[in-house]
Amino acid sequence: MEQLNRILQVPLIVFGDVSISLAQILTVLAFVVVGVMVVMWSGSFLRSRLTKRGVDVNVIQLVSRAWLILGMVIVAISTLDLLSVPLAAFAFVSGAVAIGFGFGAQNIINNFISGWILMWERPIKIGDFLELGDVRGTVESINTRSTRIRRVDGVHLLIPNSQLLETTVTNWTLEDDLVRTSIRVGVAYGSDVRLVEKLLYQAANEHPDVLETPAKLVLFDNFGDSSLEFELNLWIHSTAERGLRMIRSDLRFRIDALFQEHGVVISFPQRDVHLDGQLRIVREARANGGQSG
Repeated sequence: MEQLNRILQVPLIVFGDVSISLAQILTVLAFVVVGVMVVMWSGSFLRSRLTKRGVDVNVIQLVSRAWLILGMVIVAISTLDLLSVPLAAFAFVSGAVAIGFGFGAQNIINNFISGWILMWERPIKIGDFLELGDVRGTVESINTRSTRIRRVDGVHLLIPNSQLLETTVTNWTLEDDLVRTSIRVGVAYGSDVRLVEKLLYQAANEHPDVLETPAKLVLFDNFGDSSLEFELNLWIHSTAERGLRMIRSDLRFRIDALFQEHGVVISFPQRDVHLDGQLRIVREARANGGQSG
């Protein structure tokens, strides 16, 4: 035991007046492993408790990530204290490292700060339906570097947090999931326009997902080239593009059935061609040497 104790007390690392023995290294390794496990377990326990209390998922993510970072900082400072390493010894080295790291990791730092801004100010929340350029999808998680979005076709995208703050993002569900949509239809000239209006209202009233408030509205929009154009405006609760498309599809099926039932014809492009002129046939009459037409 004495020989083992002497081996454990042999200095392995000497840094100025500070010497670190094998025993200290083993102690620190054990402390780091236990400390990280405790921080991770406590973070998971905190998330589960907040989830059971019905706390908003965005608040849960913000609190858990703040606790994770705080816990890791505490473990790091405690580790240096166990090694008897003064923090002042790292002042110069850490300054040089910070300058080099800042130049080499500008994008990472930018995305990291942007992630905390997103989680703190909450212009974008988990569950929101976003439109970013050609991308449409639902936010599944906001991490410290990137945000994970599930597109309407099921594909997952990782978008840098800085891009969500620096570009124009359409958030369909920023305040609520109330969405207005419209359906346009053209009927043949000569149709009963009041009957068309009545049938459009009927189709909207029969659909269970169409809201009564705000009220739906049918507009006689225009006299088109080949049709009388109508527009049905209505409001629904929807959190995804698929919901909007499915509701519009249901309404189009119903409108088509009602129009067929009442003899209303959905128009299609038509053109009337008028020929104005004279057609002459010239025939040479060889018999009498004259012309007739």
